[in-house]
Amino acid sequence: MGVLFYHCYGGAHTSVTCASIHLNYLPHDRIPEVHEFKAIPFYDKMDNKKLGTPVYMGRDELGWDIYVVGMKDGKSVVIPAIKSLLNVSGISQQDVLFVSALVQLHPITAIGGFTSRKLGIPFIGRPMTIWGIRKSYPLLVDLVTRVKQALMQRNDKLLT
Repeated sequence: MGVLFYHCYGGAHTSVTCASIHLNYLPHDRIPEVHEFKAIPFYDKMDNKKLGTPVYMGRDELGWDIYVVGMKDGKSVVIPAIKSLLNVSGISQQDVLFVSALVQLHPITAIGGFTSRKLGIPFIGRPMTIWGIRKSYPLLVDLVTRVKQALMQRNDKLLT
């Protein structure tokens, strides 16, 4: 149906969590356990060299291809570049959506992300990010729920 990108600062935590909720890799009705986060593809594993590069997470039940992308402060460059590339590939702009996964997070999430990704100490940083994401999890579920509702309404309009 289209291509949806969840994006955040580094592409390793909130965008991956949102994509995982969207694709039902993580639950909508409860806060996941630590081992569930560790089982998610790419959670706290995004290489800094991959910033700005979309990473495919899967296809949802509506037929949307779901990607994550970290942009740091380059949103004004990365989004137009991806749109341009997709346009050249024959994908209409109306079939490309970008969703910011930057919700209000507990500060420990950023500290953990910095420790894990920037300092290269994931055995210290990853548990911190999971703790922080678990605290903000209902906000991420709410965001994904609103996105999925919008996609369903969009599909309904196409059918009528």
